[in-house]
Amino acid sequence: MTGAVAVVVDTPQHAGLGGALDYLSEQALAPGTLVRVPLGRREVAGIVWPRAARPLPEVVLRPIAQQLDAMPALAPQWLSLLEFAAGYYQRGLGELALAVLPPELRKLDAAQLAQRLRRLHKRLRAPDDEATASVALPTLNDEQSAALGAIDVAAGDAHAPPLLLHGVTGSGKTEVYLRAAARALERQRQTLMLVPEINLTPQLLARVTARFPAQRVVAMHSALTPAQRLQTWLLAHLGLADIVLGTRLAVFASLPRLGLVVVDEEHDASYKQQEGARYSARDLAVYRAHLERVPVLLGSATPSLETWHHVLSGRYRRLALERRIGGAALPRVRVFDMGRLPRVQGPPPVLAPPLLEALRERLARGEQSLVFLNRRGYAPVLHCADCGWKSACAHCTAWRVFHKHDRTLRCHHCGFTERVPRACPECGNLDIAPLGRGTERLEEQLGELLPGARIARFDADATRGKGNLERTLAAVHAGEIDVLVGTQMVTKGHDFRRVTLVAAVNPDAALFSSDFRAPERQFALLLQAAGRAGRDAAATTPSEMWIQTWHPQHALFAALREHDYARFAGSQLDERRSAGLPPFAHLALLRAEARDAAVAQAFLRAGADTAAAMAEAKGVMIYPPVPPTMQRVAGIERMQMLVESAARARLQRFLTAWLPKLHEVRATHKGLARWAVDVDPQAI
Repeated sequence: MTGAVAVVVDTPQHAGLGGALDYLSEQALAPGTLVRVPLGRREVAGIVWPRAARPLPEVVLRPIAQQLDAMPALAPQWLSLLEFAAGYYQRGLGELALAVLPPELRKLDAAQLAQRLRRLHKRLRAPDDEATASVALPTLNDEQSAALGAIDVAAGDAHAPPLLLHGVTGSGKTEVYLRAAARALERQRQTLMLVPEINLTPQLLARVTARFPAQRVVAMHSALTPAQRLQTWLLAHLGLADIVLGTRLAVFASLPRLGLVVVDEEHDASYKQQEGARYSARDLAVYRAHLERVPVLLGSATPSLETWHHVLSGRYRRLALERRIGGAALPRVRVFDMGRLPRVQGPPPVLAPPLLEALRERLARGEQSLVFLNRRGYAPVLHCADCGWKSACAHCTAWRVFHKHDRTLRCHHCGFTERVPRACPECGNLDIAPLGRGTERLEEQLGELLPGARIARFDADATRGKGNLERTLAAVHAGEIDVLVGTQMVTKGHDFRRVTLVAAVNPDAALFSSDFRAPERQFALLLQAAGRAGRDAAATTPSEMWIQTWHPQHALFAALREHDYARFAGSQLDERRSAGLPPFAHLALLRAEARDAAVAQAFLRAGADTAAAMAEAKGVMIYPPVPPTMQRVAGIERMQMLVESAARARLQRFLTAWLPKLHEVRATHKGLARWAVDVDPQAI
């Protein structure tokens, strides 16, 4: 029988009813069915959505063009997840729901989808059930066993709180994930395992695949080709994938048999999307587990302060892993005061003499060392001593970084690249020199200080080529590298069994950042870096973490010396409570971008004017517009305006009421490139 159905299409939030439009269908269609519908002069993909009780528009409805019923409809829980995410992060429902589907899926018609599904089933390899017997499992210690028992209890309790697996580095968190996934498989349920970075995915995928050779394990991340992404998504949606491992977008994977959600390194800022719908995959993972009534396991040695606050308030349950596997000791943290060095003309040495001697001792014993500097390139800037010229980017409020290996100046924000000039562009001086140090220069300097040492670099530049990442990791694990120089890429999730010394050579910049989250991120980064050392319980020499700093009395270093996360988190929460910062307040940023900063600022001020009375009535504070630290990127000027409330619900009600007014304001401001609301921003 012909009737009206609601279809969500990819339209901005202010179009239609948040992206849900009415169409005619000749038969009843289940919510979640993928369809193709006419939209203007185009035919686009859409999703049938539960239709709210509302009168039909007084127009002739257009019929649905095709229904793609060769595959099952998306589950009601998936629809609820997307509806919540669109509402909470203030995006159009269709804009978000269609964006998280594979691009190839959105292009297919009914016949093409049916053909793809036939090919997929034809190519599927039958699982090897006999392979399971060959997998040897390590023995769990009592802390791991207790954590696994708590996860089992949560699996049987639809109202169980989220679980924080708080384990020191090297305590065996991954083994707990794998055992919990195995229990989910025994219940014929799927596992969703999120990781923060693509470069962590291949090694974890290899470990998961080796543990579960009889099951189908798939990966979801942005490095997949469109065809691979479609195949992976279909395997998950059809229930043919048992374990889905992926980065933040995988939180939206369609999983009809979901039984467990794992978020590894839950504190990592990479879980927050920074473009389009600015969602937090970690927070959505918690909400999704709540919707589907399955356990969610958040793992970290340095939990986010929001998660830790939830533990202290009783909303989350903490599962503690306080000992390293096999009895390995945590590295001794040594903080060296660079102010103690003799005062000499010129820049300070690359490495303090005691640290250089410690590196030489490890080298003589055949042990590996890791030197951490969170800045890639050869030097942050080139400069001319005669006239003061510096290698600024013409399109960003940033310096172009000097890369010596290809003699280029490269902006790491917009990508603008030029050859290094032969002379100063301003005065013609031939003596232009690098200022500061990046990993490329540090690698060169260590080669001079440690002749004969096998030194390798691990950053986004050195691992960019196909296979470079895997080759470098294999060389480290094989003992073919003595000193590994790296950015934060090298501190996350890697199990380097031969590393006994880690050094952080320039950690001070983040200590005095204007961003209130900077100390939290820096503590996590340094503690994670320290965790790469001493992971082999059979090692005969104690491991160490050296920190070179000009500010040794900073409270962050005192907590690092003791590996005392709780002490650091407690002090940070006290500071935030007194300052009225998250998690004791709830924030949103209204961001605006334009070629002219005055246009962006005018839009923000006009937006604030429309909401002044409403904000006061709803208990919301709107601060004046200000530029971010990086004001101009790729020639676009950026401005931001902070919105704050003591209650999350008040902030959400205000944003929902304010958004239509902002769309009206936008229509009167020509020259505005784009604007967006960022709920729960990670950087201010």
